[in-house]
Amino acid sequence: MVATTFTEIVPLKMNKDGVLLVSKTRVTLDTIVGAFKDGAAAEEIAHQYPSVSLADIYSIISYYLHNKKQVDAYLKRREKISQEIRKQNEAKFDQTGIRERLLARQKNGKK
Repeated sequence: MVATTFTEIVPLKMNKDGVLLVSKTRVTLDTIVGAFKDGAAAEEIAHQYPSVSLADIYSIISYYLHNKKQVDAYLKRREKISQEIRKQNEAKFDQTGIRERLLARQKNGKK
């Protein structure tokens, strides 16, 4: 038996904000890996995100499994950035009483 080397291009592209997107979609690596880690099968993920092909989902899962340490480090950095942005937004926009304000606006017919 002869060993064959097969090279496949992983369908990931980094946007200007440093976020890895799958193929030519707005679906992030975080989303696909998160769904996989939550126990979703590739077919379920494809059903939930129809803009991503099943082949690309399998490719992303394979990439994750072969590069777990690097991908987990990337996901950890993304989570930290997400938490920092959430804190900044919460400091900027007061959430106190938002439900009541929205319900009052709806009751008065305003959008």
